[in-house]
Amino acid sequence: MQRVLFVTAALAIASFVVDHSISFADDWGTIKGSVVVTGDVPPQKLLVMKGNAAVKDATVCAAQDVPDESVLIDQKTKGVANVIVFLPKKPSKIHPELVKSKEPEVVFDQKGCQFIPHVLLVRTDQKVRVLSNDAVAHNTHTYPLKNKQENFIVSPNDRKGVLVPSVNLTERLPAKVGCDIHPWMQAYWVILDHPYAAVTKEDGTFEIKDLPPGNHEFKVWQEKVGYINNSYKVTVKAGSNDLEPIKVPVETLLK
Repeated sequence: MQRVLFVTAALAIASFVVDHSISFADDWGTIKGSVVVTGDVPPQKLLVMKGNAAVKDATVCAAQDVPDESVLIDQKTKGVANVIVFLPKKPSKIHPELVKSKEPEVVFDQKGCQFIPHVLLVRTDQKVRVLSNDAVAHNTHTYPLKNKQENFIVSPNDRKGVLVPSVNLTERLPAKVGCDIHPWMQAYWVILDHPYAAVTKEDGTFEIKDLPPGNHEFKVWQEKVGYINNSYKVTVKAGSNDLEPIKVPVETLLK
């Protein structure tokens, strides 16, 4: 009898734990959306054409085409890459597993005289480690509004990298990053004190997980346009939320 009671109690506890975890998970919402253009998709522009001997460090920088990542539109889906969707202010409630960043550092790399990624999400409890996978020197020059500006050389093929600790203040706008040696190189750091931000993928899709349910006002930003939507209002329900595509006239991106 005691053994039966023990097993029954154990099953009840396990059931409670499972039910509690499911309930806990259901208290948060995930949004899924996309940014797409209306109109015909233009050919992809290049910043550097393969084999162009006139560019700086051509043996490395012109070893391949360098696309203009300020406007990347998928031919099939008409999705726009590198669009930033983010909450400008830290919400009062954050998922317990997201209160603190899981990784103390994020990596900002360089390959083929391009920054990788083109848009980097950084939280204020993280540092940025700048690497290079190119056989030529680069420099990283940051242009934040609140954080300390940085301007330093990254040695060829430096896989140890340079650590940037000065990203501890939330930036109102994405901070531009450039390379003064290779002036076509440009990227952006999105520095926030919370986890609720996303960058659209090559097909224009984005996902932001574990938001507190309720009404939220996001900003949608793209480097050629600025704010695509300065007040993107979304009602988040517990569970998965599929949003209507955010549509942008293709002419707007080509100005």
